[in-house]
Amino acid sequence: MGTMKNKIKSYLGTHQATIDRLQSELLPHIETSVHTLIDALNSGGKILIMGNGGSAADAQHLAAEFVGRFLLKRRALPAIALTTDTSILTAVSNDYGYDEVFKRQVEALAASGDVIIGISTSGNSANVEKAIQSARDKGCRTIGLLGRDGGRIAAMCDVALTVPAQSTPHIQEAHLVIMHILCDLVEQALFADSDEICDKA
Repeated sequence: MGTMKNKIKSYLGTHQATIDRLQSELLPHIETSVHTLIDALNSGGKILIMGNGGSAADAQHLAAEFVGRFLLKRRALPAIALTTDTSILTAVSNDYGYDEVFKRQVEALAASGDVIIGISTSGNSANVEKAIQSARDKGCRTIGLLGRDGGRIAAMCDVALTVPAQSTPHIQEAHLVIMHILCDLVEQALFADSDEICDKA
């Protein structure tokens, strides 16, 4: 039993070390991301979010927090996860290849002034990379939620939130923390007059 407890402590220790590095290394980039989102939403823009696997779930989670609510009772904010329409995903995959599934949606839905968020723990997801390039071509602002060294995608983004860790689970955990910070601060900035805090389900 002691061995199992040591494994749990070790996991929690490396998790905490990853989170600590967010404060020491990513604070300015997180702040810039918050301002980027606020500016876009204040100007009538929307947020498009994408990723694969666990990052697809994160994209949907983040979109849900913006459209529904994070903590404050307020109006809905325009955010779309590009990971949810199975007809689009399968049609584009079948007709053009899986690398095009997010790019085609960006081409169809994004407009200049929108913010496109690409989530990739490796920073090298080809379909996210192509969509980020398409977003840049359309005059969108781009944010990468990335891991390891940021991969190819980091250099393409206006803001690269690269979690400096090698473990995919810890990168994903850090992404969730960053996402919640973004939601919290955007909500506070846009709805400063709201003092009604809702309990999360």
